[in-house]
Amino acid sequence: MHHRLLKNSSSFALPLILLVAAYLVLPRISSLPPSWQMNLISAPYIIFATLLLLSFHFNRGRIFCVSLLLGAAYWSYRAYLLQGLVDFRAGMIYQALAILLPVNITLFCFLRERGILTSAGRLRLAFLASQVAMVAWFVRYNYVEVQQFIGRELVSSDFLERFLLPQTALFLFLAGGVLIAVKLLISPSPLLSGMFGALLALAISCNWLTTEHLVPLFMGTAGLLLVISVLQESHNMAYRDDLTSLPSRRALNEQLMGLGRQYAIAMLDVDHFKKFNDTYGHDVGDQVLRMVASRMQAVGGGGRAYRYGGEEFTILFPRKRLADATAHLEEVRRSIADYQMKIRSAERPKDGQEGKKQRGAGNGDQTVSVTISIGVAECCDGSPTPETVIKAADQALYRAKQKGRNQVCT
Repeated sequence: MHHRLLKNSSSFALPLILLVAAYLVLPRISSLPPSWQMNLISAPYIIFATLLLLSFHFNRGRIFCVSLLLGAAYWSYRAYLLQGLVDFRAGMIYQALAILLPVNITLFCFLRERGILTSAGRLRLAFLASQVAMVAWFVRYNYVEVQQFIGRELVSSDFLERFLLPQTALFLFLAGGVLIAVKLLISPSPLLSGMFGALLALAISCNWLTTEHLVPLFMGTAGLLLVISVLQESHNMAYRDDLTSLPSRRALNEQLMGLGRQYAIAMLDVDHFKKFNDTYGHDVGDQVLRMVASRMQAVGGGGRAYRYGGEEFTILFPRKRLADATAHLEEVRRSIADYQMKIRSAERPKDGQEGKKQRGAGNGDQTVSVTISIGVAECCDGSPTPETVIKAADQALYRAKQKGRNQVCT
């Protein structure tokens, strides 16, 4: 568990690197030629437009909505907030941005992807439009009470008084950051990583509003992080299997082109998988594939696991001989065979408390075990092609099936 959390924490690396880079660049902007400084002002618009086009092309509704938010926020800054909070209108717009940006970004991190032009996507766009209308209404009719309510002091603290952000907005940014960070640690994704970095960049922009060049630099960084997240997620969709999270066959084919003169390839197949699916259903079959994939990912010896198709998997062992690979594959086979998987009984009630009572009475879940067969072949002189080695591994897999399954054959 701790190893997994440590591995998932790498998702914070890119946002933090780009934000630190922006911080280091900020003092040097004033020394740039005026034309470059003008380009910095325009850059966020270009980045947000790019983000809109990418999210529309890949039908990523949540990112599309966030890119609209960022564009509206930056336009509001350029139109009303350049001189700071000089009047009621500027103060109201600033407080609305400080409240609505963290709320919406956090919300979109936890909503499921529903596309852009779907009914759910249109509802989300209407939700954003209603927020714009609400803020315009407050500004138009001078709702001073709303501004006073947002800007009220929640906690008496000299430290908190140093921040330009109202305490309510500080709490929302902090709560949103913690929630996204926890979700990112549990189930990392490029989208969450980009959202986390964008939230931090927006908090910095809102709090140091009047610092020269800071807002365009950090809002542009927020947009850039989201552009990268869309590209990374689209790459994952093409090269990573959605069910098992293993690299897909396309990724395998590209990896095969870069193998050296010595390597081993293993083909793995879940035994009696069709019968298992027919008996327990496809949902349980998917659980089996995920379980098998998770144990394959732990293979030693530098092995790299891929989903080949259906219930068939592949493990590459670059720069390994057959004997070395076989020892590690035997560990994977044993790990899967020893795993006892619980199947929820069809008669078990959906109510959690009643289900616990049945478990205590010895009823409910059924335990099953799954086995795999493995065939492995090697290339040690560079003459056979990877396709030839895969074919030899397939033939070895067939022999493992013929000999009774749940074994490794070479």
